[in-house]
Amino acid sequence: MKLDDIRREYTKDGLSREKLDDNPIVQFEHWLQQAVDANLSDPTAMVVATVDEHGQPSQRIVLLKQVDDNGFVFFTNTGSRKAQELKGNNKISLHFPWHNLERQVIVYGEAEPLPTTAVAKYFLSRPKESQLAAWASQQSRPVSSRQALMQTFNSMKAKFAKGDIPLPDFWGGYCVKPHQIEFWQGGEHRLHDRFMYRKDPSGQWQVERLNP
Repeated sequence: MKLDDIRREYTKDGLSREKLDDNPIVQFEHWLQQAVDANLSDPTAMVVATVDEHGQPSQRIVLLKQVDDNGFVFFTNTGSRKAQELKGNNKISLHFPWHNLERQVIVYGEAEPLPTTAVAKYFLSRPKESQLAAWASQQSRPVSSRQALMQTFNSMKAKFAKGDIPLPDFWGGYCVKPHQIEFWQGGEHRLHDRFMYRKDPSGQWQVERLNP
Protein backbone atom coordinates (compact mmCIF):
# COMPACT_ATOMS: atom_id res chain seq x y z
CA MET A 1 0.00 0.00 0.00
CA LYS A 2 1.32 3.41 -1.00
CA LEU A 3 -0.14 6.06 1.24
CA ASP A 4 0.79 8.88 -1.12
CA ASP A 5 -1.48 7.35 -3.79
CA ILE A 6 -4.59 7.50 -1.58
CA ARG A 7 -6.55 10.57 -2.61
CA ARG A 8 -9.90 11.62 -4.03
CA GLU A 9 -11.60 14.73 -5.32
CA TYR A 10 -14.01 16.74 -3.19
CA THR A 11 -17.05 17.50 -5.33
CA LYS A 12 -20.11 17.61 -3.07
CA ASP A 13 -20.60 21.34 -2.72
CA GLY A 14 -19.01 24.77 -2.71
CA LEU A 15 -19.14 27.50 -0.10
CA SER A 16 -19.44 31.23 -0.72
CA ARG A 17 -19.66 34.20 1.63
CA GLU A 18 -23.26 34.72 0.55
CA LYS A 19 -24.17 31.28 1.89
CA LEU A 20 -22.81 32.01 5.36
CA ASP A 21 -24.77 33.47 8.23
CA ASP A 22 -23.20 36.51 9.89
CA ASN A 23 -23.34 34.63 13.21
CA PRO A 24 -21.01 31.59 13.23
CA ILE A 25 -23.09 29.86 15.93
CA VAL A 26 -26.16 30.02 13.68
CA GLN A 27 -24.04 28.75 10.78
CA PHE A 28 -22.70 25.92 12.94
CA GLU A 29 -26.18 24.90 14.05
CA HIS A 30 -27.26 24.82 10.40
CA TRP A 31 -24.37 22.55 9.43
CA LEU A 32 -24.85 20.36 12.50
CA GLN A 33 -28.52 19.86 11.62
CA GLN A 34 -27.50 18.86 8.09
CA ALA A 35 -25.01 16.35 9.56
CA VAL A 36 -27.80 14.89 11.71
CA ASP A 37 -30.22 14.79 8.76
CA ALA A 38 -27.57 12.99 6.69
CA ASN A 39 -27.51 10.21 9.32
CA LEU A 40 -23.80 10.62 9.92
CA SER A 41 -22.37 8.41 12.63
CA ASP A 42 -21.90 10.48 15.79
CA PRO A 43 -22.54 13.91 14.23
CA THR A 44 -21.86 15.59 17.59
CA ALA A 45 -18.46 13.94 18.00
CA MET A 46 -15.62 16.44 18.18
CA VAL A 47 -11.87 16.21 18.67
CA VAL A 48 -10.91 18.17 21.78
CA ALA A 49 -7.31 19.43 21.85
CA THR A 50 -5.58 20.68 25.01
CA VAL A 51 -1.96 21.46 25.92
CA ASP A 52 0.02 20.43 29.00
CA GLU A 53 2.57 22.45 31.00
CA HIS A 54 5.36 21.32 28.66
CA GLY A 55 3.55 22.52 25.54
CA GLN A 56 2.62 18.96 24.50
CA PRO A 57 -0.80 18.87 22.78
CA SER A 58 -3.17 15.96 23.36
CA GLN A 59 -6.44 15.06 21.68
CA ARG A 60 -9.47 12.90 22.28
CA ILE A 61 -13.01 12.56 20.92
CA VAL A 62 -15.82 13.94 23.09
CA LEU A 63 -19.51 14.48 22.38
CA LEU A 64 -20.90 18.01 22.13
CA LYS A 65 -23.86 18.33 24.49
CA GLN A 66 -25.03 21.89 23.93
CA VAL A 67 -24.29 24.89 21.72
CA ASP A 68 -25.67 28.42 21.82
CA ASP A 69 -24.37 31.98 21.80
CA ASN A 70 -22.59 31.28 25.10
CA GLY A 71 -20.43 28.56 23.55
CA PHE A 72 -19.89 24.82 23.09
CA VAL A 73 -20.56 22.53 26.09
CA PHE A 74 -19.09 19.14 27.01
CA PHE A 75 -18.77 17.10 30.21
CA THR A 76 -15.94 15.03 31.64
CA ASN A 77 -14.25 13.57 34.71
CA THR A 78 -12.36 16.43 36.35
CA GLY A 79 -9.48 14.06 37.09
CA SER A 80 -9.03 13.30 33.38
CA ARG A 81 -6.00 14.43 31.42
CA LYS A 82 -7.95 17.08 29.51
CA ALA A 83 -9.43 18.55 32.69
CA GLN A 84 -6.05 18.66 34.41
CA GLU A 85 -4.47 20.34 31.39
CA LEU A 86 -7.28 22.90 31.24
CA LYS A 87 -6.52 23.86 34.85
CA GLY A 88 -3.11 25.09 33.78
CA ASN A 89 -4.06 26.38 30.33
CA ASN A 90 -7.70 26.87 29.42
CA LYS A 91 -7.03 27.51 25.74
CA ILE A 92 -8.71 24.79 23.70
CA SER A 93 -9.56 23.75 20.16
CA LEU A 94 -12.55 21.70 18.94
CA HIS A 95 -12.66 19.94 15.58
CA PHE A 96 -15.80 18.52 13.95
CA PRO A 97 -14.83 16.17 11.06
CA TRP A 98 -17.91 15.59 8.94
CA HIS A 99 -16.11 13.52 6.27
CA ASN A 100 -19.17 12.31 4.37
CA LEU A 101 -20.28 15.90 3.79
CA GLU A 102 -16.70 16.94 2.92
CA ARG A 103 -16.89 19.50 5.70
CA GLN A 104 -15.08 20.38 8.88
CA VAL A 105 -15.44 23.06 11.54
CA ILE A 106 -12.65 24.17 13.88
CA VAL A 107 -13.35 26.17 17.03
CA TYR A 108 -10.66 28.12 18.92
CA GLY A 109 -11.42 29.47 22.37
CA GLU A 110 -11.13 29.23 26.14
CA ALA A 111 -12.84 26.61 28.33
CA GLU A 112 -14.71 27.81 31.40
CA PRO A 113 -15.96 25.37 34.08
CA LEU A 114 -19.73 25.03 34.30
CA PRO A 115 -21.57 25.63 37.58
CA THR A 116 -22.46 22.56 39.62
CA THR A 117 -26.17 23.07 38.98
CA ALA A 118 -25.67 22.74 35.20
CA VAL A 119 -23.43 19.68 35.65
CA ALA A 120 -25.93 17.98 37.98
CA LYS A 121 -28.83 18.65 35.63
CA TYR A 122 -27.04 16.94 32.76
CA PHE A 123 -25.63 14.10 34.88
CA LEU A 124 -29.09 13.15 36.14
CA SER A 125 -30.38 13.07 32.55
CA ARG A 126 -27.86 10.38 31.53
CA PRO A 127 -28.75 6.68 31.34
CA LYS A 128 -28.21 4.92 34.66
CA GLU A 129 -25.39 2.79 33.24
CA SER A 130 -23.55 5.92 32.11
CA GLN A 131 -23.93 7.41 35.58
CA LEU A 132 -22.49 4.24 37.10
CA ALA A 133 -19.62 4.26 34.62
CA ALA A 134 -18.73 7.78 35.71
CA TRP A 135 -18.43 6.54 39.29
CA ALA A 136 -16.48 3.44 38.27
CA SER A 137 -13.84 5.07 36.07
CA GLN A 138 -10.83 7.01 37.35
CA GLN A 139 -10.47 8.50 33.88
CA SER A 140 -6.99 8.61 32.33
CA ARG A 141 -5.42 6.68 35.24
CA PRO A 142 -3.92 3.18 34.84
CA VAL A 143 -6.13 0.15 35.51
CA SER A 144 -4.79 -3.38 35.83
CA SER A 145 -7.36 -5.07 33.59
CA ARG A 146 -10.80 -4.89 32.01
CA GLN A 147 -11.93 -7.30 34.71
CA ALA A 148 -10.87 -4.89 37.45
CA LEU A 149 -12.81 -2.09 35.77
CA MET A 150 -15.94 -4.24 35.54
CA GLN A 151 -15.60 -5.26 39.18
CA THR A 152 -15.62 -1.60 40.17
CA PHE A 153 -18.61 -0.98 37.92
CA ASN A 154 -20.54 -3.85 39.49
CA SER A 155 -19.58 -2.60 42.94
CA MET A 156 -21.02 0.83 42.13
CA LYS A 157 -24.12 -0.84 40.68
CA ALA A 158 -24.70 -2.65 43.96
CA LYS A 159 -23.94 0.44 46.04
CA PHE A 160 -26.50 2.56 44.21
CA ALA A 161 -29.05 -0.17 43.58
CA LYS A 162 -31.73 1.79 45.40
CA GLY A 163 -32.56 5.40 44.73
CA ASP A 164 -30.95 8.04 42.54
CA ILE A 165 -27.26 7.99 41.71
CA PRO A 166 -25.62 11.14 43.11
CA LEU A 167 -23.34 13.46 41.16
CA PRO A 168 -19.69 12.51 41.74
CA ASP A 169 -17.59 15.35 43.12
CA PHE A 170 -15.01 14.56 40.42
CA TRP A 171 -17.37 15.07 37.48
CA GLY A 172 -17.82 18.41 35.72
CA GLY A 173 -18.32 20.24 32.47
CA TYR A 174 -16.99 23.11 30.38
CA CYS A 175 -18.32 25.81 28.12
CA VAL A 176 -15.89 26.69 25.34
CA LYS A 177 -16.10 30.42 24.63
CA PRO A 178 -15.02 30.81 20.99
CA HIS A 179 -13.02 33.68 19.56
CA GLN A 180 -12.37 32.07 16.17
CA ILE A 181 -14.43 29.54 14.19
CA GLU A 182 -13.41 28.16 10.78
CA PHE A 183 -15.78 26.54 8.27
CA TRP A 184 -14.17 24.31 5.62
CA GLN A 185 -15.87 22.85 2.55
CA GLY A 186 -13.93 20.52 0.27
CA GLY A 187 -13.38 21.67 -3.30
CA GLU A 188 -12.10 20.24 -6.57
CA HIS A 189 -8.35 20.20 -7.26
CA ARG A 190 -7.71 20.86 -3.56
CA LEU A 191 -9.11 24.39 -3.97
CA HIS A 192 -11.14 24.11 -0.80
CA ASP A 193 -13.42 26.86 0.52
CA ARG A 194 -12.39 28.15 3.94
CA PHE A 195 -13.94 30.97 5.94
CA MET A 196 -12.70 32.20 9.30
CA TYR A 197 -14.89 34.10 11.76
CA ARG A 198 -12.96 36.24 14.27
CA LYS A 199 -14.46 38.09 17.21
CA ASP A 200 -13.25 41.71 17.29
CA PRO A 201 -12.61 43.75 20.47
CA SER A 202 -16.21 44.99 20.44
CA GLY A 203 -17.51 41.40 20.50
CA GLN A 204 -18.70 41.45 16.89
CA TRP A 205 -17.89 38.66 14.45
CA GLN A 206 -15.85 39.45 11.33
CA VAL A 207 -15.46 36.87 8.55
CA GLU A 208 -12.87 36.47 5.82
CA ARG A 209 -12.00 33.88 3.19
CA LEU A 210 -8.75 31.94 3.66
CA ASN A 211 -6.56 30.34 1.05
CA PRO A 212 -7.00 26.54 0.94
